[in-house]
Amino acid sequence: MIFRKQKFDIDGSLNKLAWQRFKQNKLSLAGLLFIVFAIIIGLLGYSITPDKSAFANTQTLEISTKKPGFRCTMLKMRKNEKTERQGILKTMILGKRNEFNFIPINSYRFENDKLIIEQFNDVEGEEPFYKAINPIDVIAAIQYGSEITFKNNNYYYTDISGSENSISRTELKDQIHENHIVKVRYWLGTDRFGRDLLSRLLIGTRVSLSVGFISVFISLLIGITLGSVAGFFRGKVDDLIMWLINVIWSIPTLLMVIAITLVIGKGFWQIFIAVGLTMWVEVARVVRGQVLSVREKEYTEAARALGYSNSRIIFKHILPNIMSPVIIISAANFATAILLEAGLSFLGIGVQPPVPSWGTMIKEHYGYIIMDKAYLAILPGLAIMLMVLSFTLVGNGLRDALDTKS
Repeated sequence: MIFRKQKFDIDGSLNKLAWQRFKQNKLSLAGLLFIVFAIIIGLLGYSITPDKSAFANTQTLEISTKKPGFRCTMLKMRKNEKTERQGILKTMILGKRNEFNFIPINSYRFENDKLIIEQFNDVEGEEPFYKAINPIDVIAAIQYGSEITFKNNNYYYTDISGSENSISRTELKDQIHENHIVKVRYWLGTDRFGRDLLSRLLIGTRVSLSVGFISVFISLLIGITLGSVAGFFRGKVDDLIMWLINVIWSIPTLLMVIAITLVIGKGFWQIFIAVGLTMWVEVARVVRGQVLSVREKEYTEAARALGYSNSRIIFKHILPNIMSPVIIISAANFATAILLEAGLSFLGIGVQPPVPSWGTMIKEHYGYIIMDKAYLAILPGLAIMLMVLSFTLVGNGLRDALDTKS
């Protein structure tokens, strides 16, 4: 028990020493803070996005490609369908189905029993277009085939649940004015489909981080397994695994990812698998080299002399002592995975619309770079650059902090 306590204290002091050395590298620490900030955004998801619909895909074509800070008056018109209530956690992860259609307007007024709206138009010189709407349609979902009657200054209607209701004209006006006429601000403007650019950038953070985590997990699972087996058993097993590694290594990574994507299909999960299956080679090479070195150490020989099984020696005695270079290479693979996903999405064979991938957003808007709306492509490009740079800086910081020779 005394030996274990001392070992624990030594491990703890080494971890503290590595953390102290890492903190001294200000750039690496800044990269880590940015990654933590991005993870928080990814976890909170739709709970912090202005557009809470699934994939932030609320399209309002009348206000497409509006500049950052654009404000617009919207008429919230209830959809003629039932919507189920859902919890905060489900909304945060999956988004929610919007109960309303948002119609951009310039102005509105009531005439007799109708609501007259002037539809949004910011082009100078064009004639305004007016549309008459039944006010009840704004506040309530109406049962299909039911009639709305107006008499004695009251509206009588049957809602989608089959209940008969009535509301006075004055009450209806107040309700529309207070709850259904809203001012909406688009802090980063709208894309070419009239979607909120800020919301799609925030949800795109989740896609990039997911690709990194899952792809790196797959690469570590395959790479550590094959590398440790090759390095520990050597001989024909090592020759066979090294032959496979060299064959995969000789194929360009992007071509390999494209080939795997074409085989397993396009989609959200397929791209994770495709990227992960191309990054295990480097992990396997590093692990094999480390295992070849460590298997000759005295404590490994002692474990063999005590009659421990090969699997126990590998997982209990060898792998824990070679994880430093694996952690460093994992940080670099995070950056590689994010770049690969963005590149594949830009080519149209990565994550498919309407999923808001940063690569897809650049693809949709790169033509605006030569116009006065270059930010539509620059902002997602900047997000990719900062994320990749952060993981690269963290990888460099970990390399210096875990280097026992310095």
